[in-house]
Amino acid sequence: MSTKIRTRYAPSPTGKMHVGNLRSALYEFLIARHEDGVFMLRIEDTDQERFVEGATEIIYRTLEQAGLVHDEGPDKDGGYGPYVQSERMKTGIYMKYAKELIDRGEAYYCFCDKERLASLKTEVVEGKEISIYDKHCLGLSKEEVEANLAAGKPYVIRQNIPNEGSTTFHDELYGDITVENADMDDMILIKSDGYPTYNFANVVDDHTMNVTHVVRGNEYLSSSPKYQRLYDAFGWESPTYVHLPLITDENHKKLSKRSGHSSFEDLIEQGFLAEAVVNYIALLGWSPEDNRETFSLDELIREFDYHRISKSPAVFDVGKLKWMNGEYVKAMDPDAFYEKALPYIDQAISKPLDKKAIAAMVQTRIEVFPDIPGMIDFFEEMPEEYDTEMYVHKKMKTDKASSLKVLQDALPLLEDADDYSNDTLYGVLSSYVEKDGLKTGFVMWPLRCALSGKAVTPAGATQIMEIIGKDETIKRIKEAIKLLSE
Repeated sequence: MSTKIRTRYAPSPTGKMHVGNLRSALYEFLIARHEDGVFMLRIEDTDQERFVEGATEIIYRTLEQAGLVHDEGPDKDGGYGPYVQSERMKTGIYMKYAKELIDRGEAYYCFCDKERLASLKTEVVEGKEISIYDKHCLGLSKEEVEANLAAGKPYVIRQNIPNEGSTTFHDELYGDITVENADMDDMILIKSDGYPTYNFANVVDDHTMNVTHVVRGNEYLSSSPKYQRLYDAFGWESPTYVHLPLITDENHKKLSKRSGHSSFEDLIEQGFLAEAVVNYIALLGWSPEDNRETFSLDELIREFDYHRISKSPAVFDVGKLKWMNGEYVKAMDPDAFYEKALPYIDQAISKPLDKKAIAAMVQTRIEVFPDIPGMIDFFEEMPEEYDTEMYVHKKMKTDKASSLKVLQDALPLLEDADDYSNDTLYGVLSSYVEKDGLKTGFVMWPLRCALSGKAVTPAGATQIMEIIGKDETIKRIKEAIKLLSE
């Protein structure tokens, strides 16, 4: 096995990339990069029934958006290709190794038909009912096997697991795990269509592609003894195993596709930044030595130590991800933020207003980009109706009567103003505040309510006035006076 670390991300093209799969890819990437090793992409498409058209493109796009640049893969031959299992199958590699196991007595041809298999006893394993094969075809003579093959009788090739003894494999997080051989079934290695099963192709590919570290979800712990038996049967050195903890939702249930945020594409469509998603997913099961929570990808590469991965389930907290995304949004270059925010601003505003200024107002106030339209729609037009109770504010010591008087007093001052820049307008109103011995908030709160129809806005009253202009400002204040007078 290579002395240089070689990890692989080996997804099946079956749809969007689940958060758990992305975490596996990220950890494999970080392990390789941390040790100046090789991160490889391999497409495992042997399960033709689950293949989804366009899913391979999703894999490439997701890795690119996440910044997980692979060193080898279908598009970057590093000398271990092909990197797509269906293409590897055409080389005969899987059948070659399956027949080698048959010669070693570690596998055998099975010609049992569906009716016989259906008659076998079943067991419930991890909630699923599975049939336990009884090694019937292991007893066939060499002549019987050859006759069946010559007659074109359909077959599969099964692993021959002994009924006695036990198998032990080592995981970096869980330590040594021992399973009784009698508890393992003779799993199929080559299916009746000639395709290898996922488990068999996985082992053959990892060995022949010199993979040193295998990182995957702990749902594969139960399959690992079968993998180990294959390594032992071939006399191969097994890789370093790292089985990752389960990712659950806030209710501690397995993160489901129905949750709406279980895939990377879902999260990007919901307005999350790729960098924030990657940062957050890195912390789903791994913790740094200090209490830091925000890391660039380069910082993760420098800090990542897979020995600090936890065995406990990791909770996918959407609220925490939104907070982290908000921190990334605040730190964005203003021009980059404007470019990203503009489509959301356009959803709410069609008037020729200063959208760059509006973007600057919301940058420090949003967590995800879809927050923007509902936050700024008042710039386009006032709500058809709004509750005048918002004029009552205990902290500002305002009520409807005092708010009405403020609006009536401010209206002529704003009508006389020609310069509608924020600073000038603030100066006009500050003079009124000082002359009448009022608090600034006592004046600005009613004006902001009258101009927005909202209790919470991303801008102060005079900032709103500067954006919407004089005519719209006067119009809205007059409408508010009328509303409060009634």
